[in-house]
Amino acid sequence: MIAGSFLWAIFTVIAAASQTARNAMQRGLTQTIGTAGATLVRFLFGLPFGILFLALVTIWMEAPLPSVTTPFLLWAFAGATTQIAATALMLMAMNERSFVVTIAYIKTEPVLVAVFGLIFLGDKLTLPTAAAILIATLGVMLMSWSKSASTPPLRPLTYGLVAAALFGLSAVTFRGAIRSLNLDSFVMAATFTLAAGLLIQTLLLSAYLLLFDRRSLEAILREWRPSLFAGFLGAAASQFWFLGFSLTSAANVRTLALIEVLFAQFVTKGFGEKTTPRDFTGIMMVISGIVLLLWAH
Repeated sequence: MIAGSFLWAIFTVIAAASQTARNAMQRGLTQTIGTAGATLVRFLFGLPFGILFLALVTIWMEAPLPSVTTPFLLWAFAGATTQIAATALMLMAMNERSFVVTIAYIKTEPVLVAVFGLIFLGDKLTLPTAAAILIATLGVMLMSWSKSASTPPLRPLTYGLVAAALFGLSAVTFRGAIRSLNLDSFVMAATFTLAAGLLIQTLLLSAYLLLFDRRSLEAILREWRPSLFAGFLGAAASQFWFLGFSLTSAANVRTLALIEVLFAQFVTKGFGEKTTPRDFTGIMMVISGIVLLLWAH
C-alpha cells in the first residue's frame, strides 16, 4: 500500500524532470539532424542504457529474465510505435511554437489516458481523481493559448494534440505490456518492458533511416556526444515512467507528470522565452490539480 501510494509519485517526478531535459536536448538536435534523426536519438542511444538497467536489475534480483509471450509483444509493439509517432510530432510542433507551449499541448494527454486506460485496461477513476485530471488539464490548455488572445496556429496545435493522443495511447499500452508479464517484481516488469520497447523502436527507426534518410543517420553518428546524453536522459525518464505505470494507473502517472510544465518554465529561460500572466494562472491550476491528485491517493 505504501509503495502504491507513495513510490509512484516519486518515480513520476523524477521521470518528468529527466524528460524535460531530454526534450530540450532533442529540440536542439532537430536543427542539425532533422526530426526523424532526433526521434531516433531517443531510442538508439537510450537502448544501451535500457539494457544496462535490465542487467543491473537481473543481477540485483538474482532472477532469470521473464518469458516473452504473444500478448506482451503485441502490447510492447503498440507502445513502441505510438511513442515513435508521438515523439516525431512533438518535435515538429516544437519547431513552430515555443518549448513551453508545445509541452502544454502535449500535456492535454491525461484526459485521453484516462479514457484509453478505462477502455483497454479497465482502469477506473474516482471522482477526486477525475476532478484533478480536469483541473490540471485545463491549466495546460490555458497555457497553450497564452501567447495571444487569438486561436493558435492550426498546424502546431494539430501536431501537439495528436502527439498527446499518441503519447496517451503509448502509456496505456506499455502499462498493458508490464501487466501482461504477471511478475511479482514491479521493478523487473518495468525494466524488461523498457528494454524490449527500446529495442523495437531502435530497429524500426534505424531501418527506416537506412532505407530512406541515410544523411540523418550519418548526422546522428557525427552528433554522438550530445545524442548519447539525450539517450541516457530518455532511458532514465522511461525507466521511471514504467516504474510508475507498474504501481498505479497511467492516468494517475500522466496527471502528476503535468509538473513537467513547471520544469519547462525553467527551460524556457535558456531559450529566451518569457512567462506571461496567463502562464502563471495555468501553472496554479496545474499545481492545484496535482495537489488534489496526491490528496486523493
